Amino acid sequence: MTQAYAVERPGGPVQVLEYEPAPLGPLEVEVAVTHCGVCHTDVGMIDDEWGVSAFPVVAGHEAIGVVTALGDAVDRTRLSVGQRVGVGATAGACFACEWCLDGRQHLCPHKDNTAVRGTGGGFASHVRASDWRYAHPIPDVIPSAQAGPLLCAGTTVFTPLLRHGVRPTDHVAVVGVGGLGHLAIQFLAKWGCHVTAVSSSPGKESDARRLGAHDFVVAGEGEGLRRVANAFDFVLSTVSADLPWDAYLETLRPHGTLCVVGMSGESLTLDPRRLLTGERSVAGGVTGPPAQIRLMLDFVARHGIRPAVETFPVARMEEALDHVRHGRARYRAVLEF
Repeated sequence: MTQAYAVERPGGPVQVLEYEPAPLGPLEVEVAVTHCGVCHTDVGMIDDEWGVSAFPVVAGHEAIGVVTALGDAVDRTRLSVGQRVGVGATAGACFACEWCLDGRQHLCPHKDNTAVRGTGGGFASHVRASDWRYAHPIPDVIPSAQAGPLLCAGTTVFTPLLRHGVRPTDHVAVVGVGGLGHLAIQFLAKWGCHVTAVSSSPGKESDARRLGAHDFVVAGEGEGLRRVANAFDFVLSTVSADLPWDAYLETLRPHGTLCVVGMSGESLTLDPRRLLTGERSVAGGVTGPPAQIRLMLDFVARHGIRPAVETFPVARMEEALDHVRHGRARYRAVLEF
């Protein structure tokens, strides 16, 4: 029997939902959840922010726990009952389409998105990976409370470094010192880059520098972005807000890339002349494929990178959701089951 924490209506109260899960499929892995991160996407699904939620909703897509059962076709040289693993924003893919066969399973049109599963999310006693390759072993040195956010926020900001060939010699900027940005700063600093944090909150400078930023720019104040015009090879925007995109394009050097991983409800409007001048690029980013998620976990373990988390017992789930809903988390909220 699975005990899940569901909401029956947009923004509604959390209620316990018990159900008998279907028989385990041949490729599936069942995980008893010990910790699960609370992402803004979870709150968005609970509040039906994007008009796609099907209620009841059991959110949660940053689950860490222990394997309790394996399907008949699972590779038992890779996974075993009792092993600590994580199930992230994607829990499976078809492994047959052109994207999967090319190693880009994160682009699979048939992938299993844990974040929008309905009643199959990680705010529950148990969660399943629909394919064993998405049950990620967690390195021993990473505590479970800090591992969950790596499976969404972590891979979202790590994957673009690989995809866009960011080099240790590059000058880079991270826009936003929040749930995504505080991890991006750590990754890029350990990557060897010169890192500038950009934020509208002057009070976050000390955090940004402690995380590894070499410079700090307050957007919208004084010289602001003008001080760093033509300064960066790569700019990673992690905020969920509309920005003066032309101003950010002008911070790029020739052939520089602006990569947007924060989700905003606004249209992205650009002056094409700022793209053509210097042959700059704009790109989007999502969570990475399994191989890159495991590279990320190895990188985190080797370099001592850690999400900053605030933990809540599952009995205080409403408080945790409200904490994230109002942007008070510094910098990720995590439920303990």
